[in-house]
This record gives sequence, C-alpha cells and structure tokens, in this order.
Amino acid sequence: MAAMDPRNNGYVAPLNEQERDQDFEAVEVVEVQDNQSVVSLKSNDSDLMKNTNDDDTKEKGGWTNALILLGNQGLATLAFFGVGVNLVLFLTRVMGQGNAEAANNVSKWTGTVYMFSLVGAFLSDSYWGRYLTCTIFQVIFVLGVSLLSFTSWFFLIKPKGCGDGNYTCDPPSSLGVGIFYLSVYLVAFGYGGHQPTLATFGADQFGDNDKTSKAAFFSYFYFALNVGSLFSNTILVYFEDRGLWTLGFLVSLGSAIIALAAFLGPTKRYRYVKPCGNPLPRVAQVFVATARKWSVARPENHRELYETEGPESAIKGSRKIFHSSKFLFLDRAAVITDDDRNGTRNNAWRLCSVTQVEEAKCVMKMLPIWLCTIIYSVIFTQMASLFVEQGDVMNAYIGKFHIPAASMSVFDICSVLISTGIYRHVIFPYVRPTELMRMGIGLIIGIMAMVAAGLTEMYRLRHIVPGQAESELTILWQIPQYLLVGASEVFMYVGQLEFFNGQSPDGLKNLGSSLCMASMALGNYVSSMMVNIVMAITARGNSQGWIPEDLNKGHMDRFYFLIAVLAAIDFVFYLVFAKWYQPISHDEDSIKGTGVTRKTISELDQV
Repeated sequence: MAAMDPRNNGYVAPLNEQERDQDFEAVEVVEVQDNQSVVSLKSNDSDLMKNTNDDDTKEKGGWTNALILLGNQGLATLAFFGVGVNLVLFLTRVMGQGNAEAANNVSKWTGTVYMFSLVGAFLSDSYWGRYLTCTIFQVIFVLGVSLLSFTSWFFLIKPKGCGDGNYTCDPPSSLGVGIFYLSVYLVAFGYGGHQPTLATFGADQFGDNDKTSKAAFFSYFYFALNVGSLFSNTILVYFEDRGLWTLGFLVSLGSAIIALAAFLGPTKRYRYVKPCGNPLPRVAQVFVATARKWSVARPENHRELYETEGPESAIKGSRKIFHSSKFLFLDRAAVITDDDRNGTRNNAWRLCSVTQVEEAKCVMKMLPIWLCTIIYSVIFTQMASLFVEQGDVMNAYIGKFHIPAASMSVFDICSVLISTGIYRHVIFPYVRPTELMRMGIGLIIGIMAMVAAGLTEMYRLRHIVPGQAESELTILWQIPQYLLVGASEVFMYVGQLEFFNGQSPDGLKNLGSSLCMASMALGNYVSSMMVNIVMAITARGNSQGWIPEDLNKGHMDRFYFLIAVLAAIDFVFYLVFAKWYQPISHDEDSIKGTGVTRKTISELDQV
C-alpha cells in the first residue's frame, strides 16, 4: 500500500523483508541524477550499487591500511600502559598516597580514560569523521605524555632515584601535583578519545558486506592492544619499579610519536566514511514525536508507517533499517496523521521515518546488554589496582631476581594472545558462537578469576611473617587469576567490540565501539565506589576494614568474593536480556549517499 509522503508530495515506499521478496522479480526503473539517464533494471539494485561505489573503494582501504592501524594501536597502547600500568605504585611511592586512596585514584583515572571515548565517538559520528578525530586526539595524547615526562623529571622525582620502594621521595609541591594531574588527564583524554574511533576506522577499511574481515580485524585489534602492552608490562615496568620513572615515560613518548607518524602516513589511501550528523537530535525527535502522538492508534500493519521513498535513508550516510517488534510504542512517531498529509504541521519533531525510529530502538535494545557488562569491568579493573597491591606484599623473588608486582599482568597478556589464537584458528572454524554467547562465557570466566584471586589472598594471609610486610607466599600464586582474566577478555571485550559495532546503526558506529570503553569507565567508577562503601562499613571500631593500609591486617579476599557474587547475580540478568534481544536488520539493497533514487513504474507514468 503506497501512501503520500507529506514531506515531498511523493509516495512512501516502505521497505521491509516481505515486500522486498515480493518485488524481487519486478521491473524497476532507476533514475541516475548525475547524467539524467534512465536505466531499467531487473531484480534489485545491487549491480548499480556496485558500480556507483567503485570510485570510492577502488585502491582504498583493505588489509594494508588495516595492518598500519593495528601497528598504530600497538604503539599507542605501549605508550599508554607505560603510564598506566604502574600508576598505582607511582602514586604510593612518589606521590605519598595510601593504598586505598591510590587504588581509588587509579580507578577514577582509568574510568575517565574510557569515559572520554564517548566524547571522541560523538565528535566522530557527528562532525569530524573518524580520521580527523583520531588525529586530533592522538596529538593530545602525545602532548600529555610529553608533559608527564617533563613533570616527573623536574618536579616529582626528588631526590634522584627515589620511588623504587626503598628510597622515599620528597613531598611533591603543589605546582608539581597540579601539572602531574593535568598531564595524566591529557593522556586519558587523548587515548580514550581516539580508541573507539580507531577501531571503527579500521573496520571502515572493508566493505559493508565483508563481515568476515571486520570480525577478524576486531580480534586482531585487541591482539595488537595486548602486544603493545606486553612491552610496557615487562621492560618498562621493570625500569619504573627500580625508580627510573622518567626513562619509562620518555620511552612511552617515543612510542606515541611513532604511532602518530604511522597513522598519518597512508592518509591518501584510507577508505573514509562521512559523518552522519549529530545523532542526539534524531533520537530526541523520535521520543518527542511519540509523545505528541501518544493518543494516536498504532497501525497493526507496520507497512503503513512512514518511510522515505527510494533506496536512500532519511539519515544521510545510513542504510535503511527494517521494522522490529521491540518498543512498539515508538512506532507512533512514524504514524502519518491528517496533519502530516496536509503538510500544515509536518516536521522532523512530529513525523519520523521507520529507519529513524529503529535507530532509537537500537540504542534502547543495546542498553540492557551494556549495563550487564559493567560488573565485568569491575573485575577487569582489579588488575591495575588491587592485584598490583596484593602482589606488592607477596614474595616477589625468584632466586635473586625481583619480579615487579605490576609485571605480573604479562600473564594476562600472554593469556589473551594465546586465547585469541586458539579462538580464531581452532574454535572459530568449527564452532561460531554469537557475540552474546561469547560475552556470557567471558563473564563466567571473570567470576572464576575473582574466586581465584580470593583464594590466593586467603593463602597469602596464612603465610604472613610477623614484623614483615611481605608474605612468604610466592607472587607466582597470582598466575591463575591473571590467566583467567586474560581468557575472559578474549570472549568479553572482543565480543563487545563486534556486538556493539555490528548492532549499531550506520550513523552510530563509533558510539557502538565506545560503549565497550564506556563499560570499562563505569566499571572503574563502580569499583572505586565499592571500595569506599566497603571501607566505610568494615572499618569500624577497632577493625581496620577489608582494604587497610597494612593489607596483612585486612581481608581483601572477602572483597574479591563479593565481586564474584555480584557478577554471578549479574550473569542471571544477562541471560534474560540476551534471550530477549532482537538483532538489527538492515536493508542491504539501500544505497548510502550515492545520489541515486528509485521510482516506481506508476510514478514514472505520472511524469
């Protein structure tokens, strides 16, 4: 049933799966606006799409550019973890902070890193595009690491060689503290702002239909992240643990500069996707239009809802999205009333296309899944805070060699690298679990990691030597908890990258990638809040609480078990929402910004 389009006095041609199948054999007439010629085509317009997109994709994108972006990711991550992996020890040894305070500050800083990903995603999707966003934020990142190197050398590491765990540094000046926090938050802003955009930009180097290459890229993207952090968690951590903080920061600076240069190198060969405009007004328009038409009856047949004519979506640069059966109350925004037909009151805040409504639905459908991933990020963030503090009070010597507590995360990295290889080359060719299944598996393994960490802490407390800060229990007991966290990352975070990017509308791709990092951000904030609440409840009377300054007098094992219990409850909710979720369905025959319109035969007869 064709309905009048109140915006251009044309016909509404709703596109859905049933109608597309019915019209597959019909003759269609396509008008190409560039040369005003008229071409008759049978079946669908896939050939036309291919021809019109050849100029944009020829000699652009592909694995060569993707590999350069993976190298950029590895180098930038090396620089970032050169700052972040030992930050909790820098705060305690150089800045003079206590264990709980330092752990909270690291959690807040890490959370801010990932929260800035939303800023980068918004600017990229709306205005700047992927390339410019990555460039600007990487420049900010380089400036932050430069300022941190300068600050540590001239203001904080005094006397020279302090901060190695044996020699105490002088109390820092107010100026030094101020510049330090400015520099580390510039690092957070720069790294966080470009990370999700870089992931999406790498996926852009492949066509919309090359889903296999995109899935492989996301796996290798996380692989590159861990390869970069491997150097930071071994070599740089070793030097920083010995008090050579400035040297570690300078190496990070060099890596960040090389990463930026590598990214800028193939500028002319990249495959670009133009930004689709600010998504916030589009989503707001759906809710406003729904509220205005709340009393309007929703048609039983969704084909009577408003959709733009022809293959192009109402959202610039975005494919059309088929109607879904979730959040049906939002369909009112696409109901055509008499006022809309008369054109007296029609505007984007009153009448929205099905695609625009579905874009809002996609955001709402992903939110419950996203919320369920936050507790996993609480698990993940313990590696940069409490795991390090736990290892710092264990026997860290193998013979005469001292293992820096922060370098134990190398077992997490090795676990990620091995698990990625096993998944891509052993499991994936035979069993292809969905992204939601993989995320659920990751959550289960994360729970096991917290149980392992709690058991390790119980044994550590049993091997305390009176009068000594370090337990007799070897730090190698931490290996299982690091290995389990690494294996869980491959399923959870790689699954998140694929899920949120694949299920996001074309106009919200960067937002989808940033949701993964935003989950990490809230996980860090929740972890900080949990530490504060637990300490407020348990540190009463003569009790020093679960996480005191002297961990030998605390019960950090109970905190780990608490996280495991909360994650188990979260897993139950996750199963419910994963079963409820309905995937997005794009109209693959719709054309994105090619200047091509499709008219029906009846309309051509009227011309």
